[in-house]
Amino acid sequence: MLQKLLDRRMSYLLLVCLLALSAVGCSSATAPVEQGSAEQPKPPASLTPKTGGTITIGYQVEPDTLDPQKTALSAGNFVGGLLGGALMVLDPYTFELKPHLAESYAISEDGKTWTFKLRKGVKFHDGTPLTAAIFKESMERAIDPKTASPVTGQELTTIRSISAPDESTLVLQLDQPTAPLLGSLSYAGYQQPILPAALQKFGSDFGRNPVGVGPWKFESWKTGESITLVRNDDYQWAAPFVKNQGPVRPDKLVIKFIKDNQTLIAALDSGTIDIAGVPAKDVKKYKDDKDFTVLEGMQPVESFIGMNMENEILRELEVRKALNLAINKEALVIADLQGEGVPVYGPIPPTMFGYDQAVEQYGYKYNQEEAIRLLEEAGWKPNGQGIREKNGKTLSLTMIVDDPKPGHQLIQSMFKEIGIELNIQNYESATAHAQAVKGSFDLMATDHGSIDPNILDLFMNSNQIGGLNFFRIKNKELDYFLEKGSTATDAGERKKAYAAIQKLVVDQAYWIPLYSAKTFQVVSNRIQGVEANPLGTLTIQDMWVNE
Repeated sequence: MLQKLLDRRMSYLLLVCLLALSAVGCSSATAPVEQGSAEQPKPPASLTPKTGGTITIGYQVEPDTLDPQKTALSAGNFVGGLLGGALMVLDPYTFELKPHLAESYAISEDGKTWTFKLRKGVKFHDGTPLTAAIFKESMERAIDPKTASPVTGQELTTIRSISAPDESTLVLQLDQPTAPLLGSLSYAGYQQPILPAALQKFGSDFGRNPVGVGPWKFESWKTGESITLVRNDDYQWAAPFVKNQGPVRPDKLVIKFIKDNQTLIAALDSGTIDIAGVPAKDVKKYKDDKDFTVLEGMQPVESFIGMNMENEILRELEVRKALNLAINKEALVIADLQGEGVPVYGPIPPTMFGYDQAVEQYGYKYNQEEAIRLLEEAGWKPNGQGIREKNGKTLSLTMIVDDPKPGHQLIQSMFKEIGIELNIQNYESATAHAQAVKGSFDLMATDHGSIDPNILDLFMNSNQIGGLNFFRIKNKELDYFLEKGSTATDAGERKKAYAAIQKLVVDQAYWIPLYSAKTFQVVSNRIQGVEANPLGTLTIQDMWVNE
């Protein structure tokens, strides 16, 4: 539910990145994770990349507009990212933020002055050179309240002023140090520069006539069906981690909109599309099929159970710890993900910046005996029905859910085995949100996802009670480290802050981390140049059609 709520508010929400198959533009992560894997053998080395042909991607969401500053959808960022580019880019192999349309950048000692030197030779699709003045005008349009930018502008609100002292220098003055901004400036769709002449020419129709600086140029949009892009033959400024630094090799790229998952899979099987994201429950047949390559990656998303800290029972640390110890995470991975995921032990998943591997040692492991011991010592004794009681109160909790999963019944059984009664209440998303805002819940099964751990500030900072801190967490020490993680511009200092946050959250057992799911991209083997990376994204820049 938290992901759904944040999709329109925060451009650094994970899905923006993971749906961007071109692997251009996300924020930074530094945790070592298992390399993404290709399930089929790589093509013979003798195959030489060819120019020509068409790649067709099946995509379940159609953009609302291709004006990057007007779109509220991750689909707009995805398609826009193919047409554009941003100052920074995420390397999906090293998880480092690297300059892209910028060739370098510097941040002042106080963290408030950011200076970017633009890459030379970058041009818009109509041949207009990219200058700092154009970037300045583009950013100012995004920030202007008249634009009403739902995502792009919101990510730039910490910028007080923008200047362009010369053609290649862009200077951002911030109100305060804001570490996550650098990641926001890596979204190739949302944060791409906009050509003023194109805005003037097309006006309100610009969203249907985009002009960018990216490897693909806009050709056509058939509403409800597809968007077709063509190769930009002048492109020479690819991201630093790709092999092909020149123009893309296919003539065309078609994004075909197929909402229904089974219809999407049928299109993949028939050859109507070449690439699609496939859920874990459907991926096995492709792993066994010589005509397809399966790329898998790990989302920086975790499923968890949040606890309402205003609940009298849950104020007891021993109860919160017991709930954590009662959970067999490995069993939930099998039940919900067919084994295609990993257990998570703290509030930050493994592919998110700041992840501390030490949490795998000190985080709660399944230990039913220890859970029972804690409850016994806290005075919770089983009644005749096997449910624990203390001072006339029954240890009975209600968990609200807006996305029912098989694992929820398993959790109910796991709690019952230690003498806790769990009632599950299913709601549709809007109702679940309303219940959460009111605090009308004991436990809430949900998930959170981002590529920057600053997302935890929304869920755990005491100043967010009444907002997205549904769990009513109040901890001054936690607030301190959340603030430090948000404002420190040194990566090492940020990592220290988030390591402290993970330890504190586990020690206080504020929520129950469950797992992170794997993602899968299935690619027809008529498409070559497919490389695996830990995020499971596809670098379209290196792909070519073998036919």
